[in-house]
Amino acid sequence: MNFKQRLDHAWTSRNSLLQVGLDPDPQRFPRELDGKPDAIFQFCRDIVDATAPYASSFKPQIAYFAAHRAEAQLEALCDHIRSQHPDLPIVLDAKRGDIGSTAENYAREAFERYQAHAVTVSPYMGLDSVEPYLAWGDRGVIVLCRTSNPGGSDLQFLKMESGEPLYLHVAGLVADRWNAQGQCGLVVGATFPNELAAVRQRIGDDVPLLVPGIGAQGGDINATVNAGANQARSGMMINSSRAIIYASNGDDWREAAAQAAQGLRDAINAVR
Repeated sequence: MNFKQRLDHAWTSRNSLLQVGLDPDPQRFPRELDGKPDAIFQFCRDIVDATAPYASSFKPQIAYFAAHRAEAQLEALCDHIRSQHPDLPIVLDAKRGDIGSTAENYAREAFERYQAHAVTVSPYMGLDSVEPYLAWGDRGVIVLCRTSNPGGSDLQFLKMESGEPLYLHVAGLVADRWNAQGQCGLVVGATFPNELAAVRQRIGDDVPLLVPGIGAQGGDINATVNAGANQARSGMMINSSRAIIYASNGDDWREAAAQAAQGLRDAINAVR
């Protein structure tokens, strides 16, 4: 299956739009992992196994691994997800943005080394910086559009000559020109539901949205689903990271993560 087929299957078979973000911070780990050389892998593996019944995808953030020289543990984690939960897509959150051979190597890193099903990229340097990822015809390319951070407005709200804001111009580029293989998506934050609705209207039903900002960042579930869902009341990877993976740092941390994931999935489905 290509990325989009895998994602569609996961949305349907799991009856879930929830994406669990994997942002491992050893300072927040439970005490039972203290001093273990592969603590990052063990923590993320157990979070994945606990939350998989309620998730439709996983999103490891590469910086949380690289900062601790834990790229090998990220490889092991991706291997674990593919072998134990093969129907659930892995979206590598890397936000890469460079040109030429550099972008080609970033694409190889995501799709060969980690064997992710999709990767997040920045559109700021234009089509030639995204083409090396698009060349992998079965993999997803999730383009930053309207990000959940407040500073995103510094650039994303700038007006084009046409009068539309830059983030909608990016949405149109992706939907109309870059998505020839049908594997592109957009990142649009839950903290901006009006912009989320504008993007969905601009791109139609077929382009999936990765929607961060639920949970610790304060995005509203009801507003997010109503703004970003397509006509089938699907089409979104609604991401939550810290609110799930750090639901507890006590002995019940696995169970707490599972309960948090189940609760968020059910809250999303209640609005759908």
